[in-house]
Amino acid sequence: MSLPTTVTGIAQAVRRGQVSARAVTQAALDRIAARDAEIRAVTRLLTERALQMADALDACIVAGEDPGPLAGVPIGIKALFDIKGLPTTAGAAMRVDAPAAEDDAAVLQRLTGAGAIPVAVLNMDEYAYGFVTVNAHFGTTRNPRDTARLAGGSSGGSAAAVAAGMLPLTWGSDTNGSIRVPAALCGVWGFRPAHGSVPEEGSFPFVPMLDTLGPFAATLDDLETGLAVAMGRPVAPLSALSVARLDGWFVTHAIDAYEEIFSAIGRVLGTMPMAHLPRVEAARAAAFFITGHDGGRLHRAELAQRPLAFDPETRDRLLAGNLVPTDLRDRAADFGAWFRARALDLLDRYDVLLAPATPDVAPLIDNPVIHTGDGPAPARANLGMLAQPISLAGLPVLCAPVSRPGKLPLGLQLIGAPGREGALFDLAARLESGGVLGV
Repeated sequence: MSLPTTVTGIAQAVRRGQVSARAVTQAALDRIAARDAEIRAVTRLLTERALQMADALDACIVAGEDPGPLAGVPIGIKALFDIKGLPTTAGAAMRVDAPAAEDDAAVLQRLTGAGAIPVAVLNMDEYAYGFVTVNAHFGTTRNPRDTARLAGGSSGGSAAAVAAGMLPLTWGSDTNGSIRVPAALCGVWGFRPAHGSVPEEGSFPFVPMLDTLGPFAATLDDLETGLAVAMGRPVAPLSALSVARLDGWFVTHAIDAYEEIFSAIGRVLGTMPMAHLPRVEAARAAAFFITGHDGGRLHRAELAQRPLAFDPETRDRLLAGNLVPTDLRDRAADFGAWFRARALDLLDRYDVLLAPATPDVAPLIDNPVIHTGDGPAPARANLGMLAQPISLAGLPVLCAPVSRPGKLPLGLQLIGAPGREGALFDLAARLESGGVLGV
């Protein structure tokens, strides 16, 4: 029997004893060895631990035990998740000799408890501050769809590992778009859970008010399986009966190719109204102030003691964040509560809101510029301009790859109300069946 490649296929075959977890794990390690020198998605292999876990899982199956819905599934995790016995670098060279974590991160414990086998730690922007995964120490992660282009960030290693076929399921974090941006640019499925719906203990923080942890996958079903394990509950089935497209900011700052995409969506769903989310530009600014202030304060002591140990790009942004007054940050947080209420008002009228995930396709590594409604703009700061306002509202977002054969990937944000993730998966499945979405 040839080895299955999807989460569902692997778990079923391993649980039935048709393939061994060790064989699946070794195959993943072999794929990484063959491909990652070009992509640079992986910063550390967990070979010994992974093979030991695989052997233990195979023994459980022989003993008649059910190891869970992720049995034998090889996964990768962003470098800000704690792994017992290893330093948690959060993508920072200055942390490679940090004290070893005493336990796995809470969400990683859920995944391994369901049978998943972590095989790799994945690249990221230092301290998750960026949208490009250009890391002065661990290297630049290249986009598997076109290796001359950026993978996006800050969870770029997580998206690229899936897009390159190295792993079927990976994990990242999303503060201002760090799951949605690389998922869109690499053409894979990604999910930003509602704030607080996935445990964050044991992950290195960036901006606790906005941070979430979520999965990347090559298929929609695999994404849902991974998300359900992390949330500790199944995704409740819900129909997306009413769908609207966000207007204004989300139209102005997206390239023209999205108009073709929304026309294709209209052919599947019928007439789709436009919905207005007020003061989106202010929401982006508020998220920017909160991010700068909280991120800067988190690293303030290290910036004072050893500033040259930081990636220069990260250091400059953190230093600037320390200049944001606390009263301005608090006003931004108050505005965020108001903005979240307006978003929930819209979600009382519509089951799902649609918006582009990024303004443009993946930019070139040698010319990291994107096109926006205001003209060319630096990619590192602006790739998240359509994702960042939604972060401020703390909503669950499914980032879906748009079907564009022969063209660079784009992604779509499917935005819903907390606890109603099922409506997002329902709509994504309908649009995938209609040929609009899919890898």
